[in-house]
Amino acid sequence: MCALQPEPRPRARIETDRLILRSPELEDAVYIAELANDAEVARMTTGIRHPYRLSDAEAFISQMAAGDGREDRPLLIEHRDFGPIGMTGFHRHPPSGLMEVGYWLGHTFRRRGFATEAVHAALVWAHEGWGKRAVLSSHFADNLASARVLEKTGFLYTGDVERRFSLGRGQEADTRMMVWLAP
Repeated sequence: MCALQPEPRPRARIETDRLILRSPELEDAVYIAELANDAEVARMTTGIRHPYRLSDAEAFISQMAAGDGREDRPLLIEHRDFGPIGMTGFHRHPPSGLMEVGYWLGHTFRRRGFATEAVHAALVWAHEGWGKRAVLSSHFADNLASARVLEKTGFLYTGDVERRFSLGRGQEADTRMMVWLAP
C-alpha cells in the first residue's frame, strides 16, 4: 500500500528591479535577528519583541516552515546589493478571514522606497499567483511612515480602529485598518 505524502510547501520568489522576496531559510536567521533587534523596529510591529535574539529568529523560521503556506506566508526582503533588509508576508486576519500583509525594514533601509516596492510586489503576487482579491493591512496610529507606504500601494482606510498588542511596546496601541482591492 502506498501512502500519499503531502506536497512540500511551494517556495515563493518574487523579483523587482532592486529586491527579491523569498521564503526565509534557517541560514537567514542571523540577518533577521540583527535587523529586528532594534527597539524602534519592534515598537512598530505586533510580533517582534525587544531584545530579539537569534533563537527568536530561528524559532520563527522553523514555525513558518512547518506550516502549509495557506495561513502564513513570510517573505524575506533581500536587496540585490545589500542582502537581507527586512520582512514582509501574509497571515490570516481572524475576525475577517481575509489575508493581511505586514512588513518591517531594518533601520538603515528606511526612507528609500524599499517597503513600498516590497509591499506592491507582494500584493501583485498575492493577486496573480494566489488569487487574492482583497488584502487587509494596518498601521499603528503613530506610525505615519507605514501609513504612507500603505497609501502608496493602494490601500484605503476602512474607518475601523482596532486595539492590538505590540510585543515591542508591551501594551496595546490604536491600529488603523486598511484594505486593498485587486484592480
